[in-house]
Amino acid sequence: MIPGARNLITDITGLRVGNAGDAVLKSGTTVLTADSPFTAAVHVMGGAPGTRETDLLAPDRSVAGVDALVLSGGSAFGLDACSGVADALRKAGRGYRVGDVCVPIVPGAILFDLLNGGDRNWPENPWRALGERAFHAAAPDFTLGSSGAGTGALSGTLKGGLGSASVVLDSGISVGALVAVNPVGCVTTPGRRHFWAAPFEIGAEFGGLGPDPSSGIGHRIDSIKWEAMQQRDMRANTTIAIVATDATLDKAGCQRLAIAAHAGIARAVVPSHTPYDGDLVFALSTDLHPASRDDLLEIGHAAALCLARAIARGVWLARPAPGDILPCWSEVNREGTAATP
Repeated sequence: MIPGARNLITDITGLRVGNAGDAVLKSGTTVLTADSPFTAAVHVMGGAPGTRETDLLAPDRSVAGVDALVLSGGSAFGLDACSGVADALRKAGRGYRVGDVCVPIVPGAILFDLLNGGDRNWPENPWRALGERAFHAAAPDFTLGSSGAGTGALSGTLKGGLGSASVVLDSGISVGALVAVNPVGCVTTPGRRHFWAAPFEIGAEFGGLGPDPSSGIGHRIDSIKWEAMQQRDMRANTTIAIVATDATLDKAGCQRLAIAAHAGIARAVVPSHTPYDGDLVFALSTDLHPASRDDLLEIGHAAALCLARAIARGVWLARPAPGDILPCWSEVNREGTAATP
């Protein structure tokens, strides 16, 4: 396995990602789309999810193609970002055709970022407009860290962020991940320097510091709770992600891919899948390469690896902003941060 050319989910041919954020609101939206509908499924393992149109992704549901997927801040308000994306798709003539009516299919998921120090006195819901802006910004290249759905994200002890990573398998099949990192748990080990995902890092994509040499870490949950974490409402979290492949998968295959990818969250966040998180993974196929049964095993494994790496990259690339209630990784670790993404 080697990273794709961009080390982004958009190394999957045909995919585009757009971000929109509001620095005053301290929130934002990320949209993944393509030129034509794609096959998608979802799997939820957190105890507090917030979603839109995810039921139709089940293998036994009739809708076969999805026009876009949305990851957004804003909690329940952020689900309206999907409406902004649907508006933009409709104007572009995209969607499921029923007679002369065009209905865009835009599933989405949200994270809770309403207690991060941002302005909450908006006159009307701002996430619909953020969704439309993010859709129009969609491109093969996009910004990680404090961008899009990661604008106001917080992890257990550090600012969260938007992360992405990819690999190309020996078979030529590509796999990628996109994630908004906002968990109850910590992405770094005690000391806030080493990432739990370090064993899966490729090159120096999130600092190249290697695994924490300490032993016994993570055995006691209070060993990963810092004072900043104690001061936050632990019900206000979630890690939401998309994994993608250009291998040919049906909806059942995509659902199996989403299930496998959740291992990436468990490898990169401690604790993960808690009652206070809404941990969710969408999985999609762009249907470009035939895949054997053996390929499916490797694709699922690669998706988990990409997701773990993407989580670490999102936190590593977070940027400080006025009014932050948690520091960035770069602020806590001012030395040894010269490695490039």
